[in-house]
Amino acid sequence: MITFSALGLDEKLVKATDALGFEHATPIQEKSIPVLLSGTKDMIGLAQTGTGKTAAFGLPLLQLVQVTEKYPQALIVCPTRELCLQIVNEIEQFKKFISGMHVVAVYGGASIGMQIRELKRGVQIVVATPGRLIDLIERKAINLEQIKYVVLDEADEMLNMGFQEDIEFILQNTPQRESTWLFSATMPGEIKKVTKKYMKNPFEVTVGKVNTANKSIDHQYFITQAQHRYETLKRLIDFNPGMYGIIFTRTKADAQEIAEKLTREGYDIDALHGDLSQPQRDKVMNAFRDKTLQLLIATDVAARGIDVKEITHVINYELPDDTEVYTHRSGRTGRAGSTGVCMSIVHAREIYKLRNIERFIQTKFNKLEIPSGKDVCRKQFYTFMDKLLQTDISHGEYATFLPMLQEKFAEVSKEEVLQRVAALEFDRFLKYYENAEDLNIREQKRDTKREFGGDGRDQARSRGRDNKGVKYSGGNGFARLFVNLGTKDGFYKASFLQFILDMSDLRKDVLGRIDMKEMNSWIEIDKKAAKQMIQSIDGKNYRGRKIRMNDANSR
Repeated sequence: MITFSALGLDEKLVKATDALGFEHATPIQEKSIPVLLSGTKDMIGLAQTGTGKTAAFGLPLLQLVQVTEKYPQALIVCPTRELCLQIVNEIEQFKKFISGMHVVAVYGGASIGMQIRELKRGVQIVVATPGRLIDLIERKAINLEQIKYVVLDEADEMLNMGFQEDIEFILQNTPQRESTWLFSATMPGEIKKVTKKYMKNPFEVTVGKVNTANKSIDHQYFITQAQHRYETLKRLIDFNPGMYGIIFTRTKADAQEIAEKLTREGYDIDALHGDLSQPQRDKVMNAFRDKTLQLLIATDVAARGIDVKEITHVINYELPDDTEVYTHRSGRTGRAGSTGVCMSIVHAREIYKLRNIERFIQTKFNKLEIPSGKDVCRKQFYTFMDKLLQTDISHGEYATFLPMLQEKFAEVSKEEVLQRVAALEFDRFLKYYENAEDLNIREQKRDTKREFGGDGRDQARSRGRDNKGVKYSGGNGFARLFVNLGTKDGFYKASFLQFILDMSDLRKDVLGRIDMKEMNSWIEIDKKAAKQMIQSIDGKNYRGRKIRMNDANSR
């Protein structure tokens, strides 16, 4: 393993890494830093989140930029506010022994006036989210003409969120850049287009295989009926008493509903979704980071950019529609050398989707049984007993109460004391799980054959779908809706699909073809669901513009 000093870093930077306890470089750092220190080479870094990518580009930037020059020389673009602040925090730690080096974060949801004032004071490195950065460019509050180095961090997530045009606009406004560094967990086609257009013979660094899962994560799945998803979720939480994790749902309505139900039942949980204001979001995230909350339930859009250490579990309440999204979900655990577990609650008809994800991440999932009620009680009981034995009684005045306790329990045996303690702690728990049903689906041969497409009928059905899983319709059961949103609004098909589903709280299987143009889009939808979608979206605002949605045939 290589030390940071052996990578050619400045003495002050090595001193900072030593102070942080970083003894050896991670594989992405080891491969990237020597290349990036030249400052003239474009680079593509492919690695999972949590592998040390911030240090891989942050340390070279700190060595390359000129402290004596008080204007932006390096620009780091990332998808979310959380990631933006996390990058700034890490770079602040790396520059601990470099005086006069200034880094500023610019992102939406905070005072733009304050961010403009910080920029005017003089900074060398700017870390920004695309939307706020473009706002600053258009206000002429930031000058990118002297930017030498551009970093695109979590590039695949930015493209998934519909930022391709924004990224291209930003790159067009940095004409003097000497090098572009792109870091990503996956390599979709959109990224390849950007690299071909804006990068020259990029040096490619890959840690592990492209699109593969983190080897430190155990991928598990549990098969149950759709109506038993919530009960299965509770079972998995109760069976893992030390769990500190994130539960992913497809819609914000699911996230809110499940969070409310679990809170009523005594779990330390809160929801993170698009309806929260920035102060509400900050409050939830701070509580989760402080471990005041044991669990966070989130939609994919709301969770992007979250980087919280020591997350033990990720639970997919439902599998994502896009296979690449699974990589980002599971990557929230098993970070920085630690191990993690990613659990998926799967309906029997979703096995094909799970197999697609397996092929994409090149990793086999482990099928496990949903714990029985007795299994859960036994696990909770053993955990409580271990906690009891490990309780620290060296502090406090417990010894002074011992004579009173001995007198009180003089006629009670040790065994009975233990039984009473267990009853006090577990009475409610035992009653709840006393007659708990088996939530597992017991697969029969013919069912297994159908799930895996063995009889050909599922394969025939799948031919009626495109490669994103959206049904081809053309039938009489579909209505055609018009909406005045298109690619010019920053959408591409997957992000637009997620947007309209989140807004309407409908499921993906009610949709047919989506035809997107620059200014408008047309959506095929089951006639039974058309009214709900129109009522949910028509008249709402998107980026200050009123959305119009109606039946296309009635226009």
